[in-house]
Amino acid sequence: MAKRETTQDKLLNAAEALFAEQGFEQTSLRQITTAADVNLASVNYHFGSKKALIQAVMARYLEVFMPALQTKLQQLGQQESFNTRDVFDCFREPLSGLSQVQKHGPTLFLSLLGFAYAEIQGHLRRYTMEHFGEVMALLLETLHQANPQLSPVDMFWRLHFVLGATVFAQVSGPALREIAAADFGEAVAAEQVIDRLIPFLAGGVDAA
Repeated sequence: MAKRETTQDKLLNAAEALFAEQGFEQTSLRQITTAADVNLASVNYHFGSKKALIQAVMARYLEVFMPALQTKLQQLGQQESFNTRDVFDCFREPLSGLSQVQKHGPTLFLSLLGFAYAEIQGHLRRYTMEHFGEVMALLLETLHQANPQLSPVDMFWRLHFVLGATVFAQVSGPALREIAAADFGEAVAAEQVIDRLIPFLAGGVDAA
């Protein structure tokens, strides 16, 4: 017997779909409740605010992604030597594992992450650091080990350029895949864009 979808689940699923398609700022609570077929007051009852709803949507992914990434980074750190490409390769399996959250979980998560960065959702950064700060610190430490020649300031800028390139690749992904198919006869699935992106990101961080 199928599990009955709760009002909370309806809100999370509707919000996730709308946020991933049009961003956090452009999505109203009324749009979400209409899509979820619930009353407007249910958002405040179950989550308290739109910001809390956004955090709950991201939490479904972060609670799966972050522990998996932490494990991969810890395993990498046990090696005698590694490079930037090795660090970014640690993201592959954790991203792929998000398909257990939703069928197209990796693509949805990257889209949500892109809007969070582009729209400067400061509360999400605070939420992430509060709940997963240890993983973020480990990521920075591992990247510094792979790039001891870079100062903290250099790493700051390069990581933000990495985020910018990731956002562009995600937002422009459908158009890029269509162009690749039309001009080069190459069929690229949304999840395969990360395979194209990782070498580029690693090269950018490593650049002299």
